[in-house]
Amino acid sequence: MKPELMKLSNIFSRKNRILLRELVITDFKLRYQGSVLGYLWSLLKPLMLFGIMFIVFVHFLRFGVGIPHFAVSLLLGIVLWTFFTEATGQGMQAIVERGDLIRKINFPKYIVVISGTLSALINLCLNLLIVFVFMLFDGVDFGWSALLFPAYVALIFIFALAVAFLLSAVYVKYRDVGHIWDVVLQGLFYATPIIYPVQTVMAFNLVAAQSLLLSPIAALFQNARASLVGHDNVIVNTDIISNPWLIAVPYLVIVLTIIISTVYFRKNQRYFAERV
Repeated sequence: MKPELMKLSNIFSRKNRILLRELVITDFKLRYQGSVLGYLWSLLKPLMLFGIMFIVFVHFLRFGVGIPHFAVSLLLGIVLWTFFTEATGQGMQAIVERGDLIRKINFPKYIVVISGTLSALINLCLNLLIVFVFMLFDGVDFGWSALLFPAYVALIFIFALAVAFLLSAVYVKYRDVGHIWDVVLQGLFYATPIIYPVQTVMAFNLVAAQSLLLSPIAALFQNARASLVGHDNVIVNTDIISNPWLIAVPYLVIVLTIIISTVYFRKNQRYFAERV
């Protein structure tokens, strides 16, 4: 590549980074604009949801009895789920909400989707600080497996971003996707061991537990909690599924989602300005 073209390419990439940063800052500020507590809501919402679920499912229904640190595991699961729903929901609506900007300025459309997911990632980082405080008070021992936790969070983010790319492109043409995705999220929530331990499903039916962990969300959440909270609390999917091909299924689904979303987004992004 000629020096002039390389210089021009660097300028464009720098402009894209600046635009992405400004969009993330704007998204984060606008979300809590006009509220009294402001940014504190990013911490209070998962804590309030945790409080309700802890009282109902742990205190009254006795989920997780005999499992050490299950309350912390429940909180971590809720925080990760909140991130996934925010990242996919905000990413899905990003193109439509930024329609005015897309019609006026020529820039890579993927930046808008990434900004929505990064805003959710900031909230996740803030919520994880609360989780770590709870872990310290609950006496959770940090082992070497905790070093794997950032890798699982990164995979959750990548999967959420891929889903957001696909949903955002479809949502531009079909607004019904937003309602359909809400229903899908409800199903995924109950099909993921968050409010109940996977050991409960194993005691009922081992095949059912193995089937649950074929989902990328269930597998990544399970491994993330196991790496951070400990094996005494949450069993990693490799302890439940012995077949290496089945263990690879969630990660193959992630790769397939990335490929499909990338191809579909690039194919349809030329029509975004006309449809938003």
